[in-house]
Amino acid sequence: MAHLTGEERATYVQDMFGRIARRYNLMNRLMTFGQDMRWRRFVVKQAQLPAGGKLLDLATGTGDIAFEALRNTPDAQIVGADFSLPMMYVGQHLKNGRRVGWVGADALKLPFPDNTFDAVTSGYLVRNVIDIPQTLKEQLRVLKPGGRIVILDSSPPKDSLLKPFILMHLKYVIPLLGRIIVGTEGADAYSYLPSSTQAFKTPEDLAANMHNAGIEQVQWKLFMFGTMAVHWGIKPQ
Repeated sequence: MAHLTGEERATYVQDMFGRIARRYNLMNRLMTFGQDMRWRRFVVKQAQLPAGGKLLDLATGTGDIAFEALRNTPDAQIVGADFSLPMMYVGQHLKNGRRVGWVGADALKLPFPDNTFDAVTSGYLVRNVIDIPQTLKEQLRVLKPGGRIVILDSSPPKDSLLKPFILMHLKYVIPLLGRIIVGTEGADAYSYLPSSTQAFKTPEDLAANMHNAGIEQVQWKLFMFGTMAVHWGIKPQ
C-alpha cells in the first residue's frame, strides 16, 4: 500500500505489477478514457529523439512509450527497462515487441554505461521508486550531454470545483474497475495506484527535485484536470 516505505514498498510494487500485467493496458485505457496514449505521444515528442538515436524507457512496463517512440522514429534504438519481468513479457509478445531491447533493471542502479542515450523517458516510475534523487542521478548519468529526460507521472488533484468528482473517480471508480477487469488479484493494486497519486509530489515539487539533480530548463504540462503531469528537462552540455 501507499504507506509502505523502503525495500518493503519496492517489493510490494514489483509484485503488484506482476499480478496485473496481462490486464494492465486494458485498465489504462478504461480508467483514463483512452487519454493515456495521448500523454505518451506527448512524452515522445518532448524527448526529441534524433534519427537513429538511442532511447531508454524506464518503467517501460508493456512498452507503450517504447512502441510510440518506434512509430515516431522508426530507425531509433529503443531499450525498455523495468524491474517487473511479467510486464515486459507481455510487451515482448505485442506487435513490434522484437524491435525493443528489453532489460530487467533497477532504476536506482542502471546497468548502462555513462553517456549512452540521447533521451530517457519514464511512465509512472518516479511515484513508485524509494529514492527519487537517486533515480534522477542515474538517469542523468546514462544520458548524453544535451539529452532530454521526460517524466510522465500522476499529480495530486488541486483544489477546484472538480476535485470531489476526481477523488470519487480515484477512490471508487478505479478500484471497482480493477476488481471487474483484473479480479481479486488486482483489487489491492487499483486501490494502491489512486492512493499513491494523492500522496505523490506536486508538479512544482517534482520540478524542484529535477532542478536539484542538475537537470536544466525544466518544464511541465498537466493533463486530465491536473491529475497527470509530463515533466521534461535537459542534461547540461
